[in-house]
Amino acid sequence: MIFKEYKISEIGQVVSGGTPKTAIEEYWNGDISWITPKDLSSHDDVYISRGERNISLEGLNNSSAKLMPKNTVLLTSRAPIGYIAIAENELATNQGFKSLICNEDICHFKYFYYWLKLNINYIVNNANGSTFKEISGKTFKELTISLPSLDVQKKISNILWSIDEKIGINKKINHNLQ
Repeated sequence: MIFKEYKISEIGQVVSGGTPKTAIEEYWNGDISWITPKDLSSHDDVYISRGERNISLEGLNNSSAKLMPKNTVLLTSRAPIGYIAIAENELATNQGFKSLICNEDICHFKYFYYWLKLNINYIVNNANGSTFKEISGKTFKELTISLPSLDVQKKISNILWSIDEKIGINKKINHNLQ
């Protein structure tokens, strides 16, 4: 199997989030899902569609938050680094994220999700900060990833995906039995 090395910035668009001003009521309680690290702290599923709060279009347009497409891979980049999920729908995040919109000609989003899970220590080891660690957008973009062909990425992802689905079903069964 042949792997090719890329910088993360070469396999997709790295997007940071933002928070609309909380004092401006019109920026909140809209139709746009807005995710924070807290929303992922107790989130067990691969996909996430909603957070605790929503923002309005006006809030999105008047902050550094950005609307990201379905299948964007979300990574918390501080406090703590390492919560990971995939956007189930269009959504925005706060500034505690470095998310990747994968270039699907190079990197399959599910493969990147699993790569992040496996390589979280690599990311944390490249973070800076004294009070709490944070991976900057610049540093995250410069990290390297070795990728097999897109076809191989999809095959690997599908195997891992089916295992995750079975784990999810077992968790639901256990929950129902309790």
